[in-house]
Amino acid sequence: MRWVTLILLALILLLQYPLWLGKGGWFKVWDMGRQVEEQKKANQQTQQRNAILDAEVRDLKQGTDAIEEHARSELGMIKPGEVFFQIVGENSPASAVTVAKPAVR
Repeated sequence: MRWVTLILLALILLLQYPLWLGKGGWFKVWDMGRQVEEQKKANQQTQQRNAILDAEVRDLKQGTDAIEEHARSELGMIKPGEVFFQIVGENSPASAVTVAKPAVR
């Protein structure tokens, strides 16, 4: 009787192995679920970044205000007839001021 019990117990353990540790086992399913959640978070961040870039592209295509702002801040460009003054203080970071030059008649 003891041998039968041991054989049945071993058979049950062999049947449980694929359920827990096999190719499609519980741990693999749990790990895949965790990976899916991580990928969803990454996709959400990418979608937010893409939405911001899309809004910026639409703004650049529709108006000249955004283009002018980029030219002034990133390239340091000024309009014709303007004079550029840069004020440097001891306690404050360097700041730039652009003043329109009065028209000469």
